[in-house]
Amino acid sequence: MAYWTPVQAVYSWARKLTLWSKQILTHFVYYLPGLVKIKINKLMGPGSIAKVLHLSPNFLVVDKPYDVLINSNDPVVKVTVEHQLRKLFPNLASDKLTHGFHFVHRLDYSTSGVLCIACNKKAANLGGDAFSTRKTKKYYIALLRGHVSHELIDISIPIGVDIRPKYSHKMCSVDKSYCQCPKAAFTRLLVLQKGFYEGFPATKVLLKPETGRRHQLRVHCSSLGHTIIGDFTYSNGKDVLPYRMFLHSHRLILPTALETVDVCANDPFDVSYINGQWLPVVHVNAINPDTYEKLDRQLADIIVDNLSGKT
Repeated sequence: MAYWTPVQAVYSWARKLTLWSKQILTHFVYYLPGLVKIKINKLMGPGSIAKVLHLSPNFLVVDKPYDVLINSNDPVVKVTVEHQLRKLFPNLASDKLTHGFHFVHRLDYSTSGVLCIACNKKAANLGGDAFSTRKTKKYYIALLRGHVSHELIDISIPIGVDIRPKYSHKMCSVDKSYCQCPKAAFTRLLVLQKGFYEGFPATKVLLKPETGRRHQLRVHCSSLGHTIIGDFTYSNGKDVLPYRMFLHSHRLILPTALETVDVCANDPFDVSYINGQWLPVVHVNAINPDTYEKLDRQLADIIVDNLSGKT
């Protein structure tokens, strides 16, 4: 399916820029002598300052903007979560750490939402242990291409590295001949709404990854035949028109001996934020405690453990 028309080719070209070029265009900071500092990213959207969602002696949780790296070794890249945190919380930065802070987990460049940083070494160890032993609960909101047929889906498709020379940053499902070192990966998907994005069928879903493989949610959704809207990489370079990839880290529950962190970030895909682009028609589940309980405990309508189970 084509997601854009020739008249929109300029937007297609912009989305196909390399990560480095996108950083130059959207994040480079200019200074005009004697005048106020101007940030191009403020005009173009991504790169806004991360919003603080939670702060305690043990953990800092922020709402990461989309199209922002957590950190970078490239001196050209001036807008990262690390740079923002150094300005907001210089007392938490440590020169002993490679990137200044104890990032308990990671989010992709294109993914927005809940990101947790430990405020001390003990919290970092306990937080990291909670992730590695799968004691955490993570919930993501996404807009997918097409209408998903089943309300609740268990996806159990191993994910490995795409070894093709031009796809070194990409992951893939185990059925691909170029998949190397596949590992078990499990995701639960619950339909929230069905409707249309820019006139094309789309489904809003709540995702719960039980494992933490790189690009897991993006690969699993693509494997179902319902790629995340705006995901250039896993739409084979087709989905270039949307202004962002529609994947958002919505809620994190992090239990440790120090404290249990339970933090939510606002849903950026609500019609009040993207009115006119996303039009929900069928409302299946609202985001509330009952919905989390359903995603956590209810038996799935279908289990997809091979690539014959497109929905």
